[in-house]
Amino acid sequence: MLKDFLKEILVILVGKQSEEIVDLLDGDKYINEFVIAKKINLTINQTRNILYKVSDFGLVSSIRKKDKKKGWYTYFWKIEVLKALEFLKEVTVKNLNQLKNQIKSRETKRFYVCERCNVEFTEENAMLRDFTCNECGEVFSVKSNEKLLKEFKKNEEKLENKIKLIEEEIKKEKDKLDKVRQKEIKKQQQEKLKKKQEMKEAKENIKKKTAKKEVKKKKETKKKNIKKPKNLKKISKKK
Repeated sequence: MLKDFLKEILVILVGKQSEEIVDLLDGDKYINEFVIAKKINLTINQTRNILYKVSDFGLVSSIRKKDKKKGWYTYFWKIEVLKALEFLKEVTVKNLNQLKNQIKSRETKRFYVCERCNVEFTEENAMLRDFTCNECGEVFSVKSNEKLLKEFKKNEEKLENKIKLIEEEIKKEKDKLDKVRQKEIKKQQQEKLKKKQEMKEAKENIKKKTAKKEVKKKKETKKKNIKKPKNLKKISKKK
């Protein structure tokens, strides 16, 4: 279902030729643009044009890496799944609202039709023409909205169900991103604790070294103090 939604988004934005890109970009990893072009059998410029158009809506992201041998930059791409789904929901909700307005119009207004020319008119336009077709002279008849309303309401139900499915996919993606975020936070916390522990150990080592130096210094001072009186006796005897 997710893949179908992502394909639909790209078709809306760019056209049918972009559909295959979804099969390559719906993962978490960034994909080399030359690999994409080769897989979908398009030139690198055609592939870039598609990706740039989708990028204008913020639905794909890219990173670039420099080729050490050739010296030029290559772009790597991936679909921003959550943004893409939210975009599709926005488009679908807009379509649903337009359909609801059409249903309301058909339920509350009267429409006329020239059955010979198969042309429909609102009541206002029909009155301006005296309920007579300018092309063939046929008198307009009231159009029954029953069949059309039935079709509209069927489509309304489909769009409402589609929105629910999109919302389910949005929730899944948010949960997925939240898990990744929590994992990253946990990793950062562990790194902080590790650094803290390392700093603590380093301080303890410095204290130990300082303490050893102090002990050594005291011992040396003590030895000097013990030797000093002997030297004084020797000097007094010589005198």
